[in-house]
Amino acid sequence: MATFKNFEDIEAWQRARILSKLIYEVSKKEPFSKDFGLKDQIRRSTGSVMDNIAEGFERGGAVEFIHFLTISKGSVGEAKSQLYRALDQNYINEENFNELYKLTDEVSKMIGGLIVYLNNSPHKGLKFKDRKNK
Repeated sequence: MATFKNFEDIEAWQRARILSKLIYEVSKKEPFSKDFGLKDQIRRSTGSVMDNIAEGFERGGAVEFIHFLTISKGSVGEAKSQLYRALDQNYINEENFNELYKLTDEVSKMIGGLIVYLNNSPHKGLKFKDRKNK
């Protein structure tokens, strides 16, 4: 796995951004747009996926990054559950559901892989780069 210079380099963040964009698109259409609670909740959860990847990366430490990745992964699970609610209320059709669910699953697996990689890496993060062990 390559070293990331920016959070935008992380493929999981890139895919999460696409997911968020697609959720905004489908939730703009009626009747979904009229269910303010579900619309806002699914938008927040998919936004949280990308935001927590970015925040964790910017903290500069592997342990903190892993912590934020686990929050991000939890938000993916939340979005998956909300997709079922949208499907059950006929806010999205089966095709939309399958496309969005597949993308959430892909993002979840990417985040999981990144967590495993970081857990096995000796790299502690940039904030520890110049510190001396005492």
